[in-house]
Amino acid sequence: MTQSSSRTYRLGEIVTQLGGELIGDPGAEIRRIATLESAGPGDLSFLSHSRYRPNLQHTRASAVILAREERDATTLPRILCDDPYVYYARAAQLLHAEDRPVPGVHPRAVVEADAEVAASATVGPGCYIGPRARLGERVIIDAGCTIGAEAQIAEDSRLHPSVTVYPRCLVGKRAVIHSGVVIGADGFGMAPEAGRWIKIPQTGRAVIGDDVEIGANTTIDRGALDDTVIEDGVKLDNQIQIGHNVRVGAHTVMAGCVAVAGSTRIGRHCTIGGAARIIGHVTIADHVTIAAATVVLKPIPRAGVYAGVLPSAPGREWAKTVAHLRGLDGLVKRIRELEKKLSKSGKRKR
Repeated sequence: MTQSSSRTYRLGEIVTQLGGELIGDPGAEIRRIATLESAGPGDLSFLSHSRYRPNLQHTRASAVILAREERDATTLPRILCDDPYVYYARAAQLLHAEDRPVPGVHPRAVVEADAEVAASATVGPGCYIGPRARLGERVIIDAGCTIGAEAQIAEDSRLHPSVTVYPRCLVGKRAVIHSGVVIGADGFGMAPEAGRWIKIPQTGRAVIGDDVEIGANTTIDRGALDDTVIEDGVKLDNQIQIGHNVRVGAHTVMAGCVAVAGSTRIGRHCTIGGAARIIGHVTIADHVTIAAATVVLKPIPRAGVYAGVLPSAPGREWAKTVAHLRGLDGLVKRIRELEKKLSKSGKRKR
């Protein structure tokens, strides 16, 4: 049984809660958010870029969200604000809030006797809550999750189905963790000995801050000795790999399939594009943007935009480019030899 928080809002109620300047009928009923092109009666739409302005003339939306300088762009009821895209995001949260399960532990869940589960928390079917684990107020643990011994999930966090949190790991307040995420598995620590590998016990934790969102099937390894730390407000997309002892600074975002090797330090407010690769033991400054598929092999000490990807090309052209790249070492040697000869020649003429 669930408690639904979805409802129809009047336009004036939205402005009362979210701010902005309302022009037009405050009583217009709004049920959902839609694009200008697909919107119909009861929909609230938005114009976030000038290239979509032609769609504004033909939209069937009941109301629209506009930048303040677009005040006269339509005669429809409208909300004027500083950033229509951000306003749209907040309106969408308001209109499409998730249903909240009724608190309690499902009969088919297993909760160890010394675990602490707040009375306002929800534990779904097939879950396992380990010894001395703690679930805070209003935490939601959906079906099939495993919370290891002494792990802690702070208040108002939600774990979607089949999330695993290993022993002693911490998840902060208001976290959203999607299906298949694994927090606190062993980092890839091996020591070579006589042609074979000796496993290094991973004794640290994975510590997740407040207001973090982690996408489906992302993995965050526990630290070898110190903790792996994901600071407050970080947003991680699907299928990301975070190695052991990594620290990701507050409010950094990563797109899908990023891989971060062990002991890397990533600053605050960074943006990392999809499929980027970051080698271990490097430090990246605050406010760095790394383009999609970039390979980072050395520290980035200053804010800015960084990229390092050869674009795709027709197969024969690409093969020729690779052949040239392979010949660079030889070319460099020849240039150096020529420079020496020219230098000697210049000295003789003097």
